[in-house]
Amino acid sequence: MTPGANSRLLAWDSAAIPPKLTVRGDWTLDNYAALGQEITRLRAEVADLAGAQSNQVDLSGLGALDTAGASRLLELLGVELTQKISGPDSVLTTERDALLRTVANAMSATGKIEHTRRRSAAIELLERIGHAMEIFRQQALALLGFTGLTLQALTHTIFRPRRWRITSVVAQIEETGLNAVPIVALLNFMVGAVIAFLGATVLADFGASIYTVNLVAYSFLRELAVLLTAILMAGRTASAFTAQIGSMKANEEIDAARMLGLSPVDLLILPRLLALFVSLPILTFVGMISGILGGAVVCALALDISPAMFLSIFQEQIELRHFLVGMSKAPVFAFVIAVIGCLEGFKVSGSALSVGQHTTSSVVQSIFVVILLDALGALFFMEMGW
Repeated sequence: MTPGANSRLLAWDSAAIPPKLTVRGDWTLDNYAALGQEITRLRAEVADLAGAQSNQVDLSGLGALDTAGASRLLELLGVELTQKISGPDSVLTTERDALLRTVANAMSATGKIEHTRRRSAAIELLERIGHAMEIFRQQALALLGFTGLTLQALTHTIFRPRRWRITSVVAQIEETGLNAVPIVALLNFMVGAVIAFLGATVLADFGASIYTVNLVAYSFLRELAVLLTAILMAGRTASAFTAQIGSMKANEEIDAARMLGLSPVDLLILPRLLALFVSLPILTFVGMISGILGGAVVCALALDISPAMFLSIFQEQIELRHFLVGMSKAPVFAFVIAVIGCLEGFKVSGSALSVGQHTTSSVVQSIFVVILLDALGALFFMEMGW
């Protein structure tokens, strides 16, 4: 038999002469999804299935059959082959034969039988691309709508201090900012050391090792510190937001809050958003210091550039605008990470599997959007001469 073409519902014996398709098990609504998967898999593994004849189909192992199963059987065999295997000589009982004919006539009348035809790989590829684009469009629209809702709530709350949830904001700052300082500092320190080492290796060939200081400073003040910190926060904080809100939704705590007259946006989103507004710029500054410190250590150990000389070059040649350009990106990244993390949490449908899926989605989306915005920002600042 063809490896992998057998299951509890279908079997394809390619060694038989002629090859035989065996239908077995219960073809009912309970197995509707499984039947669809088995049919798709069998078609992918058996090239000559579409040309099978009536003597190649064995229905003797068929268990229960209802309307849903008959439609799947028709999807598998097609109209012509179904008509050949039914009738007076069919192994099916009179009731099942009548059911199969009725479903075949109904599907032929509605045109749904066209879907049973085998499609080319190009059509399948185009269908997958179209499906992916439709999902992307829906997610983009949902993100834009959720962004508008968040900005509206933020505008209404920011000028009303009595509605601020200070305790929740402080708790989130501790979780998203203070607890993340060690890993942000360590990551930027190591990357700074690597950048300095690579820069020194390349610039030494041109006798310009001294410019390693400028390379490290430009890299971390303008790009790397804020980008590395945002990516780290996307993986750490956005996933935490999604898991927290998703778990609350799965436990119907959000519905309970609505019943009490509390707004989930004010209660769950704004404290997390405000906390990231505070935490990410501070973490970015920590990342800048750590990255430059890592570069300074490598310069001192490998290039004989003393810390005093490093600071002198840094003070004389590095302009303040590079620091301002890097810091200006932090609030934007904070907003994006918070909104995507919270939005995916609200999309959870009520199971642990859904929580895991949306947590992964929030991380991927956050990192993608952060890198996209950073690239667009780099082009904008370059064109503006900043």
